[in-house]
Amino acid sequence: MTGARSEIENLLRQRHRIAAGQEDDFKVQDPAAAMEAQQGAIRTVALLLVAIASVSLLVGGISIMNVMIVSVTERTREIGIRRALGGRMRDIRLQFLCEALVLCLLGGAIGVLGGVTLSMTVARMAGWITSIDSEAIALALAFSIATGLLFGFYPAHKASKLSPIEALKTE
Repeated sequence: MTGARSEIENLLRQRHRIAAGQEDDFKVQDPAAAMEAQQGAIRTVALLLVAIASVSLLVGGISIMNVMIVSVTERTREIGIRRALGGRMRDIRLQFLCEALVLCLLGGAIGVLGGVTLSMTVARMAGWITSIDSEAIALALAFSIATGLLFGFYPAHKASKLSPIEALKTE
């Protein structure tokens, strides 16, 4: 493209009667360079969105873990009764893990619904054509499930390890 570019610049300098050493009164743009700059900007925005999403997932996961730890603490006596009556550690762990999953899926569904609504609203107001990718929605819900499993495991494990005797002593 540089050979073609110099030919175009020389031709324009002749037609505009620009003497050697004078500044050009035109600008030749290279579509490939413009496209490359646009692709770079898109990559930067995509990276920024991934970083924001990662921080959001981390904060959401820590919040789920805190809620579940409080739930375990408040229900210590209930856990002790279940354990004393023969409840298996595995069942208690599964119960708290399921509760964390339900919280995360509910949050994920609300997030997806909010994102789709906002996207459609902005597109309609700007006069853009938009489409919602079902794979992106499935991926968002999969990340919600993974967040629930990852951050719900510690509180669920903690609940399952409670000693029935110690748990029944608490008020």
